[in-house]
Amino acid sequence: MVILAGSFLLLNCKENQEKDVIAQLKRMPEVKEIQCVTGPYDILVRVETSTLKQLHETITWKIRKISNVRSTYSLKINEEATDCKDGS
Repeated sequence: MVILAGSFLLLNCKENQEKDVIAQLKRMPEVKEIQCVTGPYDILVRVETSTLKQLHETITWKIRKISNVRSTYSLKINEEATDCKDGS
């Protein structure tokens, strides 16, 4: 699959339900990476699809519909960082 659309999602889960959410995320082929994080969110997910429409559908109708997900915050990937400059 050619990747044309990607997003990072921060998920806030119901208390002590992270393992259940992770198990459901692992069954989604669009989910490429899952990390547990600390702070106001519990899980960081990287999602990749071949179209923006598929990306939107995956986030809206699959990930946000997981019963133990309370809220999400989406960060659409515009382009991969290949050269970070320090301004000097």
